[in-house]
Amino acid sequence: MAHPTWLTPRLPRWNRPLLPQILAVLATAGGVAAGQPAVALEELELRLPLVNTPLVVKLAELGNGQSLLAGSSDLAELDRATDGAIGRMVLQLFNHPIALPSGVSRGLAGAVGSPLLHEALLATTALVKIDGIPTDLSGEALSEALSTSEQEGSVTLLNLLRAMPGTRASVDLGRAAFVLNRLQRQQQPAADLLARRQRVAADPEANRIGPYAVNRRQLQLAVRHRSQPLRGVALLPQGKLPIGLVVISHGLWDAPVNFEGWGQHLASHGYAVLLPEHPGSDSAQQAAMLSGAIPPPAPEELGLRPLDISALLDAVAEDRLGLGALPSERTVVLGHSWGAITAMQLAGLKPSAGRLQRHCGNLDDPELNVSWILQCSFLQTANEAAVADQRVRGVVAVSPPLRLLFEHGASESMHARAVVVSGSKDWVVPFGPEALHPFLAVSEIRGHQLVLADGGTHFNLRPGAAADEAVLRALMLTWVRQVLAAGDTARPATGAPPLLPPSGWGDPDRPLIEATPARTAAAPGQP
Repeated sequence: MAHPTWLTPRLPRWNRPLLPQILAVLATAGGVAAGQPAVALEELELRLPLVNTPLVVKLAELGNGQSLLAGSSDLAELDRATDGAIGRMVLQLFNHPIALPSGVSRGLAGAVGSPLLHEALLATTALVKIDGIPTDLSGEALSEALSTSEQEGSVTLLNLLRAMPGTRASVDLGRAAFVLNRLQRQQQPAADLLARRQRVAADPEANRIGPYAVNRRQLQLAVRHRSQPLRGVALLPQGKLPIGLVVISHGLWDAPVNFEGWGQHLASHGYAVLLPEHPGSDSAQQAAMLSGAIPPPAPEELGLRPLDISALLDAVAEDRLGLGALPSERTVVLGHSWGAITAMQLAGLKPSAGRLQRHCGNLDDPELNVSWILQCSFLQTANEAAVADQRVRGVVAVSPPLRLLFEHGASESMHARAVVVSGSKDWVVPFGPEALHPFLAVSEIRGHQLVLADGGTHFNLRPGAAADEAVLRALMLTWVRQVLAAGDTARPATGAPPLLPPSGWGDPDRPLIEATPARTAAAPGQP
């Protein structure tokens, strides 16, 4: 496969988009052995594809243009040959402040050694090697380098590199090309489907706000499985006995307010909606982590999140939330990203450590993607995180990481019907490995459906707070109606017909297609 044009040896083309993320990875190099004096990083060696001789950069020459012009490195010679044009661009790159959340170094200090940070560093260190220094996957070196850089006034690539131990770092841009091409291959099935299938028509009624005003209430519930109370939001149709109950689960470091668009839309059409805030992995947890007060989300959160929702359903059934009579015996759960995993668990999909053990740590795996960082952090708790709830009759899982966390055939244990929604431009949870391949790997689809959003990313498929702007709102409303109307026939079964109709649930702003594979036999050779 030909290399992308930005990896050809023309520095102005490839330097801008690639070097910031690659050079920041240098901070994952290991610390100096005990008793060994620290040696500051002096040189950066860029290995380009199709070019046998690496380009050497001396960090001492990167402070200003005069130092670079007077230097003796390969980059200095190239700068002189281009009359300073290369140097101006490189100096701007290395000396431009990096915008980081306040207290990020304290947060990383608290994250040292955590499974989530370990997997994040493992996924990035394949691009970078510091001579003579072992790779540190605990995050300690990264935390120390950032702290040193912050003390210098601002974090830049240059002062971050200066804070690292060692003498020379090597960056393999050919490896970077491999990673990029892998991502392009993972997204290609989405492009192929979009070229072949018609977009689903959008029904104006399903996309319009319903006839009921919405009453918004704050929730707080003491639960046995957490030391702190569970908080959240309830959205109820005013003057209307709710015709069904929907629960919405947010993703990692997110918050209920970013999903109230779906909730407001559903409540305006007569449904009661609960939006719990998962305290171990919400936006408040992220803020506390960045302040250094607490570590990243614990692997145990995989099992605790679905317990949050089951506890809410128990409280609704006993009217301990003061919401009145709500039909909790038949519930639909919507979720995004980690929230989508939570929804699938409640529907009966059982996590397992089997595929995690076989695939985590393999940087050459053709299906490796960013979502594996989260999935692999659950290795120690996956086998204990089966938390199904029979009151859940249907789920919508938007951008769910699925490939490693669940074994092939795990969907046979599901008691609730699922729609999986994936974006064609989602590089965090790519369509190919995380959405399409799990459907191809089962012998029977059992009525579950796959929807592809044209141009959807991991972030623009979140609805936000406004009902009239919420992406996927018609799909959510149609699915809730269909599941609750179907009763017991909504359960997955061999030969079950799809619950989403052929049309009417399309989105006016984000084209959607029905992407469920027509075949039902397992794809040969699926790992």
